[in-house]
Amino acid sequence: MSSNPRVRKIADRIQVIVAEMLERRIKDPRLGFVTVTDVRVTGDSQQASIFYTVLGAEEELASTAAALESAKGVIRSEVAKQLGMRIVPSLTFIPDALPESARALDEVLERARQQDEEVAARRVEAYAGEADPYKKPRVVEDDEDDEDDEDDADGAGRAHPEDLDD
Repeated sequence: MSSNPRVRKIADRIQVIVAEMLERRIKDPRLGFVTVTDVRVTGDSQQASIFYTVLGAEEELASTAAALESAKGVIRSEVAKQLGMRIVPSLTFIPDALPESARALDEVLERARQQDEEVAARRVEAYAGEADPYKKPRVVEDDEDDEDDEDDADGAGRAHPEDLDD
């Protein structure tokens, strides 16, 4: 689509006109719950691509596409009447792939979240090493040497290297 402000205004106006037509004037029973998501107009205003979504299953999408094709002439004449342009763009209805893409992305994100939870659970279960991996000084308890340790002047309260069992 062009970055021309006039073309953008035409596209916005076509979107409003088509949405109103589908809501109020087109009474085709094949027409499902349709939402016009975007309209793109070429720079020369000759072609207008109308993107739409349909709420429902695949068969509702097919029946809505058929209803839009049959109502294309009526919609184009109303667009011509309301726009008041000399050349009216031809309309092409295109089912928008955005809902399917969003659904696929949601599924991928859900699988990634589940895999992250599984990895976190395995990490908690299978920790390699001791619960506290930091080394702490070994404390030697000598009940009978407590009186002698108090009298030592060189290292009050320290264990002697010959007393430690390695």
